[in-house]
Amino acid sequence: MKYVSTRGDAGGRRFSEILLEGLAPDGGLYLPERYPQVDAETLERWRGLSYPALAFELLSLYIDDIPPAELRALIDKTYRAEVFGDARIAPLAPLGDGIILERLSNGPTLAFKDVAMQLLGNLFEYELKRRAETLNVLGATSGDTGSAAEYALRGKRGINVFMLSPQGRMSPFQQAQMFSLQDANIHNIAIDGVFDDCQDIVKAVSNDLAFKRRWRIGTVNSINWARLLAQVVYYFAGYLQATPARGASRGPLPLVSFAVPSGNFGNICAGHVARMMGLPIRRLVLATNENNVLDEFFRTGTYRVRRGDETHETSSPSMDISKASNFERFISDLVGRDPGRVKALFGDGVGRKGAFTLSAAESDRVAGFGFVSGSSTHADRIATIADTHHRFGTVIDTHTADGLKVAREHLEPGVPMIVLETALPAKFAATIVEAIGIEPPRPAAMRGIEDLPRRFVTMPAEAGAVQRFITENA
Repeated sequence: MKYVSTRGDAGGRRFSEILLEGLAPDGGLYLPERYPQVDAETLERWRGLSYPALAFELLSLYIDDIPPAELRALIDKTYRAEVFGDARIAPLAPLGDGIILERLSNGPTLAFKDVAMQLLGNLFEYELKRRAETLNVLGATSGDTGSAAEYALRGKRGINVFMLSPQGRMSPFQQAQMFSLQDANIHNIAIDGVFDDCQDIVKAVSNDLAFKRRWRIGTVNSINWARLLAQVVYYFAGYLQATPARGASRGPLPLVSFAVPSGNFGNICAGHVARMMGLPIRRLVLATNENNVLDEFFRTGTYRVRRGDETHETSSPSMDISKASNFERFISDLVGRDPGRVKALFGDGVGRKGAFTLSAAESDRVAGFGFVSGSSTHADRIATIADTHHRFGTVIDTHTADGLKVAREHLEPGVPMIVLETALPAKFAATIVEAIGIEPPRPAAMRGIEDLPRRFVTMPAEAGAVQRFITENA
């Protein structure tokens, strides 16, 4: 399997070559040259596999330069009940009306990003040991990516982590998870700005090829193909759990839809990849909060990035994003992998162009990819959390509430709707109390985390300042 850039200037690379990179040298995002196809017989053969076994089958389609026995060992090391609280890793829970919650938030940091990040940490460590090299990981977080990456990479040999976050924009729990870590290889940087500023700095540093090579800069954000690939697995796991075995019938495979809270387009981009591989997904339901750039695109065909002062601070803060890093991957597929068209739409700059509108022909093709969308407000979140608690005795977090609210707007008879859980509600306790009047339960290991000593630095939103910090602390 070879990988190419959406910008067209970096192609023919193997998985291990792109694993540690993030952005391609031309500023584009890596995609496989083709999506492996999974047919009905293969899906049935995978039914009943454990999560690690399913992950091995899927990842083996994309990773052919790690010996199979070693890849299997890395996967088995990652997906354990001791790490994720349940051997199933991504169990389902019915919520009535044909809606099913896929639980993805029982990992070390209580967020879905642990599912991919724990594997990424093990892959990084394996590859660096194989090369006898070191890596400085530079990332940006709006809330959950940072803690998931830091918990996956803390103490890993040969790895330093430099994580940017928007100062004062995360929940108190999210801040405490990151800033309380005292590991010598973890460096938290609070940026005076919004998440998009943090993300732009990561891209600027990654596009400074001389600096990137000198200081061996890699990334764990979902611009890293390996992280997105790991997320594809739980779409297949959800589908296989939610649908009956085919048996002797040779009729069409049952369809399911997935509802996905989305800010950076990484989680739902993994669903797009699964659908392109042949997983029978009827609809990919994209849910945004008040920062509705992606919802606006799927309704109108216009992608319009907001300025920092136009980006709302909401009660689902991990989605307070106006520049969706992974969106370029979908657009590349939409325009037939035409790098010239991708460049024309996004521009060559690090921050990308502020807006574009699809042609009429391109707009017509969007429907064929299965996307529909909707948005949610604070009032919607409060109502959805309260209703779910009242009717099903289940407490959900604010982002999952956005997904559930929009999911209900796109239900179809006979098509199960799987809502991807984003995080445990303990991470957003103030809003949960507002909705249902009680504190959400918190795992014992996370009690009192807000009272722990904190270790972080603050900086202006300047790539140069971050580069200087890296050179002083790498």
